[in-house]
Amino acid sequence: MKILAFSLYGPLAASHRVRLSQFAEGLSAAGVHLHICDLLGDRYLTSLFSRSRLPFLYLVTSYLLRIRSLIFSRTYDLAIIHCELLPFLPGFLERRLLRIPFIYDFDDAFYLKYRQPRFRWLWPLLYNKIDRMMEAAVAITAGSCQLAAYARNYNSNVTLLPSVVDTERMQPAQRSPSHLHDKPFTVGWIGSPSTAPYLQQLVAPLRLFARERPVRLLVVGGAAPAIPGVEVIEQPWSLELEVPLIQQFDVGVMPLPDTPWTRGKCAYKLIQCMACAIPVIASPVGANVDAVPPACGILASSPDEWLFAFHHLAADSELRHRMGVAGREWVAERYSLRSATPVLTTVIRSAVANSQA
Repeated sequence: MKILAFSLYGPLAASHRVRLSQFAEGLSAAGVHLHICDLLGDRYLTSLFSRSRLPFLYLVTSYLLRIRSLIFSRTYDLAIIHCELLPFLPGFLERRLLRIPFIYDFDDAFYLKYRQPRFRWLWPLLYNKIDRMMEAAVAITAGSCQLAAYARNYNSNVTLLPSVVDTERMQPAQRSPSHLHDKPFTVGWIGSPSTAPYLQQLVAPLRLFARERPVRLLVVGGAAPAIPGVEVIEQPWSLELEVPLIQQFDVGVMPLPDTPWTRGKCAYKLIQCMACAIPVIASPVGANVDAVPPACGILASSPDEWLFAFHHLAADSELRHRMGVAGREWVAERYSLRSATPVLTTVIRSAVANSQA
């Protein structure tokens, strides 16, 4: 069985790795061979993070190569579309170009993309683009309960497929916890430049917390806010250093504002921390609520609740250890590559069978 997956970005992008490429080996063992076609490769992401411009010819060439892949897609049994095929192309044209059955996969509230006011002039063509793609899909895989609920408005064949981690790669560190009061308590965050502004929620509680003990904020993959009294460290993200950096956290955090977009977030960064046996504190928004049971972390809605959570976990190293162990077990059971691969395999086999019936 041959499956052609369409990714927006190259392997450097979390969406490529988390939603597609990490499944390739397991699918192959089940007789499902996955070929991934990127629209914008790693060069695009590198330029985005460095705030440099790509030549217009690069973008045109990328579109032409994607169209070529669509033309020759008939040699495959099924396609998987992650988010969309060609940005700013109307959905009816995408469906004409792709003439094989497809699974629609998404792990963000991507249906909101073209509903932003800045795209108002495109609303007649694109406002409901993603909804129409969902209707045309033979199946949908959604990264969270919230996204799955939205998808069921347009398609009855929806499967919850959380964003998961490879627990063989994401391992706990062999280290002693920071239980000494004079040692910096490390609050860790991992994300991207687009989500780093959410850290502003932590400025006030961390400033107060730092009056009582040394505190370090380790920010991986984004710009950190300046916080009086807090040692702030920024680290660029890389696949090689991702796990060693998370292992330095005493607690992992995921603050989120409560908006339609953030309600579609899939709690992936929390899942990474828990896989490394790091307790977590998170805003009770979107998939965070499902991903963080009380045994594994704390949900905090206000600055006072964040401050309480920092105090509570910093004061009790045994509690952090228990939460870390529980989080690791929770992820292995519900958010691991091992648990998710059979789910995706079943969805693919069923989609192929139904499309051939």
